[in-house]
Amino acid sequence: MEFPRPLVRARFVRREKRFTIHALGEDGTPLLAHTNNTGRMSGCLAPGATIWLSPAANPARKLPFTLELVETLPAGTLVGVNTGLANKLVAEAWAGGLLAGLGEYSEIRAEVPYGQQGSRADFLLTGHHQEPGRRCWLEVKNVTLAQDGHAAFPDAPTARGRKHLQELREQVEQGDEAVLIFCIQRQDAWTVGPAWSIDPEYGHLLREVMDAGVRVLGAGCVVSPTGIAIREAVPVHCSPPEVG
Repeated sequence: MEFPRPLVRARFVRREKRFTIHALGEDGTPLLAHTNNTGRMSGCLAPGATIWLSPAANPARKLPFTLELVETLPAGTLVGVNTGLANKLVAEAWAGGLLAGLGEYSEIRAEVPYGQQGSRADFLLTGHHQEPGRRCWLEVKNVTLAQDGHAAFPDAPTARGRKHLQELREQVEQGDEAVLIFCIQRQDAWTVGPAWSIDPEYGHLLREVMDAGVRVLGAGCVVSPTGIAIREAVPVHCSPPEVG
């Protein structure tokens, strides 16, 4: 996925009320940007960090930019923090045959209602080559948190994320296939798993639904100011840390 317009390089100043980013352009001009990332962006967004903003398609929008990338301090690793891009990246990877075990499906639909709690699945795959009636429900989680080569989700406690795990398990119990994809928008992670220190309940539930038949995939990305793309599968490690 290439960014449709060149990104603007800036310096992060502060975050206001979760969704507003204050920054300074390279010439010192104050800039305002929207972020759709409701997480803490721990380890990514620090005062003084270089960030990359996309200009809004509508120049009259209240916040004229959107936060796309953050360079970590001090390493300078580029991290994609726009959660809205994760689904696009997964759809592109599926179309390119890069998602293991999902190439047997020929059709994809987005935002399909499912489950008992009024949710919408990120994707529904149908048109299985050998079993025409088979269905596969996909949930995508954008991962920005990483340390020592291991990416972790979530970066803040997530009741919504736990609900999605329960609904994926329900689809498996009803005879469908269900897959959770961790889309890791950074290049310095070689494994991925639950963030046990942040939301241990999510970690335990993830292990439960995996045992019930939900597949969990890790997808690592290549990230640059011109575009982002899923490049390879990343192993999923779900064991809790040893105590003592």
